[in-house]
Amino acid sequence: MKLLSFVANGRASFGAVKDNGVVDLGSRMAPCTTLRQLLEAGRVAEAAKLVASTMPDHPLDAISFAPVIPDPGKIICVGLNYRDHVAETGRTVTEKPALFVRFPCSQVGHLQPIVKPRVSDDFDYEGELALVIGKQGRHIPANRAHDHIAGYACYNEGSIRDWQRHTSQFLSGKTFAESGSFGPWLVTSDEIPDPSKLTLQTRLNGTVVQDTTTDLLITGIPDLIAYISTICPLVPGDVVVTGTPGGVGAKRTPPLWMRPGDTVEVEISGIGTLRNKVIAEAA
Repeated sequence: MKLLSFVANGRASFGAVKDNGVVDLGSRMAPCTTLRQLLEAGRVAEAAKLVASTMPDHPLDAISFAPVIPDPGKIICVGLNYRDHVAETGRTVTEKPALFVRFPCSQVGHLQPIVKPRVSDDFDYEGELALVIGKQGRHIPANRAHDHIAGYACYNEGSIRDWQRHTSQFLSGKTFAESGSFGPWLVTSDEIPDPSKLTLQTRLNGTVVQDTTTDLLITGIPDLIAYISTICPLVPGDVVVTGTPGGVGAKRTPPLWMRPGDTVEVEISGIGTLRNKVIAEAA
C-alpha cells in the first residue's frame, strides 16, 4: 500500500493511492487526522481493508503532495554511509554511523519546489532511501528491526555545502527551510521485504548523477535502527534517512550545484520517483 499526506480543496489530510487516485483516509478514520496518528494507533491493516473497498476521492493530479510525514517527532539522517561517498569526500570509514538531524520545516513534498537559499550558491542534491518507524521501541535488536518499520520513501537531502563546512558539525548546512524533499509516498514494508535489494538513482535535469544499490550501505538498516534506538526511543512517525551514495555535486569538477529552474529527481525501485523543481528564496 502507498500511503501519503496531501492537501485537497484547502484541507490537509492523508490517504492511500488507488487506481491513479487517492482514497481520503483522514475523513474516514477518526480520530486519526494525520498519517503519523494512523501509525501511532496501529491502524495500517484497518486502513488497507478500507482502501480495498473504497473508490478514490481525488485524482492524483488534483492534490498537492505534502512530505510523507509532515510532523515527525524526529528526522535522523545518516552521513557517509556509502563507501564511494566516503571516498569522494576524502574521509575514512568510521566504526559507528555519523548521525545528524533535520527539522520538519526543512522538507517539502513531491512536486513542491525546493528552495535555494539566497545566502549560498552551493546547493547540492543527495538522493537517499528513507524509512518511517511504525512501532515504538528502545534498544531494538538488529534482528527485530524490520518489525518496527512502517515503510519506505524517497528523500532528497538538499545540502548547503558552504554552511555545512562552517564547523565540524553538519547541522547548519543540512536543515535550511524547504531545502529537502520527502515522498512521493510511503510504501508499506510488506511490499518491500528486503530494503537492501533496491536501486537508487538521482537525476538532475534528466542526467543521472547518482546510481547505486542499497546493499552497498556501510551500516545497513537493521544495524542503524539498533544503534539509534540505543540512543533514544524510536516512535511511530520518526524518520531515518539512510545516507547518500557517491556522485554529489560538491565533489565534481567543476562542482555541480542545483540552480533555480532545475528539476531534480530521486527514483528508488519499488517505491517511485520524487520530483521537485528548484526555486530561489524570495528576497
